Amino acid sequence: MMERIRFGTSDLMVSALGLGCYSMSGAYGRQDDIECIATIHRALELGINFLDTSSNYGKGHNQTLIGKAIKGRRDEVVIHSKLGSIRPDGVNVVSGTPEHVRASCEDGLKRLGIETVDVICISRVDPVTPIEDTVGAMAELVKEGKTRYIALSKGLTPELLDRALSVHPVVSVQDEYSLFARDPEANLLGACRAHGLAFMAFAPLGRGMLGGVLGSADEVGEDDERRSDERFMAGNIEHNAEIVRRLGEIAADKGVPVSALALAWLMHRGGPVIPIPSAKTRPHLEENAKAACLRLSDEDLARIFAICPPGAVAGLSNHAHGAPAAG
Repeated sequence: MMERIRFGTSDLMVSALGLGCYSMSGAYGRQDDIECIATIHRALELGINFLDTSSNYGKGHNQTLIGKAIKGRRDEVVIHSKLGSIRPDGVNVVSGTPEHVRASCEDGLKRLGIETVDVICISRVDPVTPIEDTVGAMAELVKEGKTRYIALSKGLTPELLDRALSVHPVVSVQDEYSLFARDPEANLLGACRAHGLAFMAFAPLGRGMLGGVLGSADEVGEDDERRSDERFMAGNIEHNAEIVRRLGEIAADKGVPVSALALAWLMHRGGPVIPIPSAKTRPHLEENAKAACLRLSDEDLARIFAICPPGAVAGLSNHAHGAPAAG
């Protein structure tokens, strides 16, 4: 059974590895709803009880899908739901206004078919709306029983976190973090540890690159949003695929896929860091789940660092350009 850990300062016990549901709503090419629901059910069988979604994934499709998957099984899952981003015509618009926070939460509850979400998370700090106003609106939803806890995500700094905490307790922070995206190591991880918060690592497989399945730009589909990510463009993707190939040699020595190695590396960062890799099929999920049983020695970690130190990846991620948070 998957290890359970306390989620930050909350009383929630979540699996050490979560399931990001981003890819279940078309972000990385076509998906099959029946298989996606089966994947969620398989996650529960494996002891993965922590689901990450957002009100803007698939314009609400993601939450509706999860609602179908958890019907009659609400007590088996912890749902972390992001809000605060609007995507009219595919363009990401940030909104942390109290009106949007409330509407997004309440609409999400209807789609999920539940009365209370475990955690709501602002998906990106609104540069216009004061964070105190955003967090204040989220705090009102806690008082009303529409969410149990609140969290924050992209665009956060230690200073903004302190301002948010002056309004209401926050249980976790979410940002892109993987062997290919190391920005949180500068100061955000330290701030989370200082406050006892959980850190959720989204895109922990480098948006699939660390899964070892993509080696050239030609392999990225026309309907795949990664086509706009510099790491997947011709020239860069080949360089990055070579890093993955070398990491794969370590993974092979351990008898696991490279995706499991990359996730286990995050799970060894402490704090705790909770990776939320996205998966839309059961085989992909099962490969990722092998990370939970993988123990890395100091020698293993040194080998990984030698192959992929900070800055080794070619190209900026979509996150650096302001793309929405991905599970």
